[in-house]
Amino acid sequence: MFSGIDEVDWASMEHAYGPADDVPHLLRGLASDDPAEREAALDGMYGAVHHQGDVYACTLACIPYLFELVVDPGVQDRGSVVELLTSIGGFDLDEDDEAEIDEDEIEGAANYAMAAAAVTAGADVFFELVADEDPGVRLAAPLALATLHRHPVRVLALLRERLPVEPAEEVRLALVEAAGRVALRHRPLAERVGQWLGRLAERADSPGLRLAALAQLARCSPDGLPGDVVPVVSGLLREMRAAPHGEAVPGQDAERAGAAGTASGGGRGARAEEAEAPDDGVPGAESVDAEPPQGADAEPADADAVAAEPADAAAADPEPVACRGEQVAAPTLVGQVRALSAQENAGSGAPWAADLLRTLHVGLDDRVADRTALLADQLRSPDRRQRIDAVRMSGGLIRAWRGSYEELVALVGEQLADPDPRLAEAASHVLEELFSLAAPAADALAARLAAGPEGWVRTWASGPPGLGSTVKALARLGDARALPALTAALELPRVPHDVGAAVVHLGAAARPLAGVLRRRLAEVELDEGAYDRASPLLAGLTGLRAGEAAPEVLRVLRGAPEYRGEWLRTAALRALGSFGPAAREAVPELRVLLRRPGTASATEAAEALWAIAGDAEAVLPVLIEGLQSDQVHDRRAAAVALGTLGPRAAVVAPRLRALLAHEELWLRVDAAIALWQVTGRAGEAVEALLADWERSRHVRVRVAECLVGMGPVPEGAAAAPVLRSELASVRRHNAMDGGYGSHDIHEDEKLLALCRRALRGAGKGTTT
Repeated sequence: MFSGIDEVDWASMEHAYGPADDVPHLLRGLASDDPAEREAALDGMYGAVHHQGDVYACTLACIPYLFELVVDPGVQDRGSVVELLTSIGGFDLDEDDEAEIDEDEIEGAANYAMAAAAVTAGADVFFELVADEDPGVRLAAPLALATLHRHPVRVLALLRERLPVEPAEEVRLALVEAAGRVALRHRPLAERVGQWLGRLAERADSPGLRLAALAQLARCSPDGLPGDVVPVVSGLLREMRAAPHGEAVPGQDAERAGAAGTASGGGRGARAEEAEAPDDGVPGAESVDAEPPQGADAEPADADAVAAEPADAAAADPEPVACRGEQVAAPTLVGQVRALSAQENAGSGAPWAADLLRTLHVGLDDRVADRTALLADQLRSPDRRQRIDAVRMSGGLIRAWRGSYEELVALVGEQLADPDPRLAEAASHVLEELFSLAAPAADALAARLAAGPEGWVRTWASGPPGLGSTVKALARLGDARALPALTAALELPRVPHDVGAAVVHLGAAARPLAGVLRRRLAEVELDEGAYDRASPLLAGLTGLRAGEAAPEVLRVLRGAPEYRGEWLRTAALRALGSFGPAAREAVPELRVLLRRPGTASATEAAEALWAIAGDAEAVLPVLIEGLQSDQVHDRRAAAVALGTLGPRAAVVAPRLRALLAHEELWLRVDAAIALWQVTGRAGEAVEALLADWERSRHVRVRVAECLVGMGPVPEGAAAAPVLRSELASVRRHNAMDGGYGSHDIHEDEKLLALCRRALRGAGKGTTT
């Protein structure tokens, strides 16, 4: 093994953390008899050689040696190596990606292409591994074939042939998943794969297998799902729960005599002339040609093959669910992930059920009503693990899709009372992100808060403390029952960093906190840590418009230290501006700051002075100067402040109009809004705003706020169909694949409310 490995110039190559001269050691570690050494080597491969999916020259050089490992039956944990090869070779660079590659990315793109070619060239070995003695290898091989092999029809024939003789339930599920992957990668095959999955979903002898078929059907051929998919899935989940842990679930068959090897690369399914009808228990089922004639990759022969228990199969204990070799507690990322997974699935008879349900939800996509009903059923399950998964998936659903979630949110709220801290914590985290949508769970949140102060504030090894999820969720509802927790948080030696935001959301109900916010601000030492300590207090006072705190805020403004002093002054000036005329004693200080025109502090001071004293003559020259700053942020601040002056700033209309063609999106939006505010004419502003609405979803809330302020949107106005189209969309405007923000739901619900208000005609003026 590893012939020639020492002749490779590894030191001339690099991986994510420098020279690749340690790669031979990692490769040999993958073949070690020591589980800890194998774990560390795998961690090194993912952490450096294939870091975050990257492919380096050393990654390419590893491929032949990784193939040597997967075909050697003496090597343990070969399933992990199959997964590594699948990841290295499975990157798809589509035409859109190719068009976006810049000069700096050419080498990386070439490496991806060479990796895909190299792994695909050796993918025939995975045919043999589908029937390997090691269940961990059999678990990884189907997806490798589906991802890497050039002949998808051969792959499908093999997967369907293997299914009735595979003894391990988890491997059977992997075979079905691989069929779904083939259909997704080769769309002309989707209809035929969907027909097979549909029959499997109806007739398979294992509820887990039927659920797996439904999940893949939802992904690759959703029109083939049964109309009553929710009750069907609910019934399958009940069947799976009813099977005693450790006992055979129908379909976890004993390995048939002679099954190993029948699905190898040179056996049945390898060539068309050798193909026979698969023995999958369905009379009259036709075979799928393993090697298609020209063009037949897009149109394989039909088949009704469904995995079923052969009549003459001998009863036997099922083979254990597919797993890796002996595992150890290794201080590696891979080891930690496995340990967390094992902890999460401890005691579960079907730990893969959660993955199947997640796959099903992904496939159901915009069928929000079906997904909501299914999650509601899961949240009523006696299986606590299933409820934890349902809570998390509920968060994902609500985060990405608009719908009616009252019942679902109430059921999530019920989990707060569960004695399992993981379930209660998961529920509170989901509710924290819902803001007003969490209303059906308000009483449950209040009950959890009243049960004791343990979760009111969370502390960390470093950095400031933060409010607990339950406190934030209740405060974001504007529920006064959050007050005791916020009061207690404000008395801590170090105030939680997010207490100010909670006060803002609590609104008028938080007015009793003004006194303690003011007192704590007066206690802040104006040293290098002043910003961290004072900013949450200033945010709270700003939200409450607590003008009586002007003396304490002025002390901070005057004494802001050099370190983060600009940030601290900005927070103080915003607070003073929010106080309005109640902060009149700050006027002399603000006039001094105006003497530095063109700076951020001068613009902020001008905005505050206008809010407090209404002195347009003093602030207008400063804001005009700010509009010419070379910093986009400062120009935006000046534009926003000029808009608040209204007609008194009409003289700047030409300057604002010129900014409508600026390359910076947000500056264009702020300038368009200010242009309407200073001229009172909406036409050109609306045209610019609607153009940017289409260009970027991120500006839509700001644009919608302006449209509401403009007043009734006439039936024939250009804005009307835009707003109606937004309201008709099921997808949230800010939903992202692979990421999200903590305020995404709140922002999208705000957008919907603004669109409705604009169409109802709330506000003054006209958009015509």
